Amino acid sequence: MPDYKDATESGTGVFVSKPKSSGDKTERLRLGDTGSVLAQMEAALDEIAGENPRIEAAENSATTRLEDLRAVLEVSLAVNSSLVLEDVLQMVMQKAIELLSAERGFIMLLDDKGELQFKTAYNLCKESLMEEDFRISNSIANQVAASGKSIYTSDAQADQRYANQKSVLELHLRSIMCVPLKINNRVIGIIYLDNSSQAKLFLKSDLFLFELLAQQAAHAIHNASLYDRLLDLKQYNEKVVNNSPVGIVVIDTDYHLVSINDAALATFDKDKDKIRLFTPNEPSTTFFELIPEGERGKWRQMIDMALGTRQPLEDSRYFHNTGYDEKVFSVKLSPIKKLPYGHDGLILIIEDITEKVIMEKYVILSEKLVARGEMAASIGHELNNYLAIIANNAELLSLNLQRGQAEKASYNSKQIIESISKMKRFTDGLMDFSKMDTEVVSYDIKHLIEDLLFSLKAQNRFKKIVFSVDLGAVLPSVQIDVGQIQQVLMNLLNNAADALEQRGKDEEAAGNHDFTRKIEIQAAFDEPRAQIKISVADNGCGIPEEALSRIFVPHYTTKETGHGLGLANCKKIIKNHGGEIAVVSKQNEGTTFIISLPLEHVSKK
Repeated sequence: MPDYKDATESGTGVFVSKPKSSGDKTERLRLGDTGSVLAQMEAALDEIAGENPRIEAAENSATTRLEDLRAVLEVSLAVNSSLVLEDVLQMVMQKAIELLSAERGFIMLLDDKGELQFKTAYNLCKESLMEEDFRISNSIANQVAASGKSIYTSDAQADQRYANQKSVLELHLRSIMCVPLKINNRVIGIIYLDNSSQAKLFLKSDLFLFELLAQQAAHAIHNASLYDRLLDLKQYNEKVVNNSPVGIVVIDTDYHLVSINDAALATFDKDKDKIRLFTPNEPSTTFFELIPEGERGKWRQMIDMALGTRQPLEDSRYFHNTGYDEKVFSVKLSPIKKLPYGHDGLILIIEDITEKVIMEKYVILSEKLVARGEMAASIGHELNNYLAIIANNAELLSLNLQRGQAEKASYNSKQIIESISKMKRFTDGLMDFSKMDTEVVSYDIKHLIEDLLFSLKAQNRFKKIVFSVDLGAVLPSVQIDVGQIQQVLMNLLNNAADALEQRGKDEEAAGNHDFTRKIEIQAAFDEPRAQIKISVADNGCGIPEEALSRIFVPHYTTKETGHGLGLANCKKIIKNHGGEIAVVSKQNEGTTFIISLPLEHVSKK
């Protein structure tokens, strides 16, 4: 027998062989009638070899294997050149058809329910096909996906497994290969190729090459799918962040803006088109460009503290001046690691709570008005009792005097005098703040001042005044009656506004229309004395020198409509807190009040 060499192997296990020397006449004579059959087989194999160079190259298997690996490497580099899933799928399909000379092919991927979904298809002309262009039974694809094993047949029409399938018969399919796409032994989909021409048979070595290609393709498709999901998640997060009513800002350790949402831009009244987010080697916007120059020192201190300690930082009442409006923010700073480009940084959560603070103040004001109404009713009721006694006894006194009943008249007069005395004690008690109960709590004096200014600046009398506020770098909490200390500061600010109004009129009368009304408020911590010092200064009309020694005396006033109790009560409140209040003033230059409060409340009655 001549030496035969295997040329191809079908899925049915049928082998077709080719003699070494087709021109051996002795062999032809010995074979007899089979010669014509062999001649036909030779012609068919020559045609197949012409269409499949791999058959001719099979004589040098080492060279073929090297070329196969080189081809797989080229395909791998191509399909891994992109992370866009659609591009990767199309590239895999095109390269598979080109490498294996298939007429058609398609890719299906498993969805979240474990069902195969058609993704992309191409033919030998590199034309994209639609799912309806394929009429192959789903059984092949589902079998490969379920088993994780490849299916291969070189002659589907002679293969009992597929010969009776409608699509095989109608499309005259000859050779079919379908291999799984796997990641860590987990099937993620399948890739399918077929040929209808007898001249384009798939070989067993083609299946090996196809499986190598599928391994590389599976990783490329998996990576692209992960990237696709990450991109979807990124877009989703961006939508959530941008639609958030709370301002969100991300900065790096050099204060560059890494991210900022629409709410934050609206909060700082900035245009998105003028913001340049951080990218290496490109100029970018810093956080400090978003805020007024006067507030940058305070923000820098908060940011540096959060970055230095790596601990969250919060300011529940941050007062922001836009230049034409006052806003109140709730600010939270949280450290974050591994920002884009490898930097660390901070997430700043900035919530505009202006309306909330205003509503709180309205609620407090309404409660105070109700309390005052109840107190007024109580005072009126008490005074009416005394007045009724006085009126009754005055009437009886007149009658008893007419009747000559001196003893009864004397009793009536005593009752009148006693009622008047009780009324005086009652009213003295109302006016004497030193006898009022003090509700002492540990409180942030900075927030107290900022809250008060936020309320007062909205009033017409303060809108023309330029405020300068310096509340120090670190102010510890102090034990105070919040309402009483706020009353003191409000009294001083109202007096300053009156003084500024008076000087403004004097300046205008003198022809100076450029006078600027100013109020300066400073607060500092006197650590050696464990005190908080607060100063309220204005450039108003000032206090006459002869009046300075008497301004804290009850009922003394320099105002035409004043009652002389405001500064007297201020001094009593500060004294009741164990502190001191002093004044420095010069006419036509201004006045400064200085308050000293101990950190711990010490009552001095």
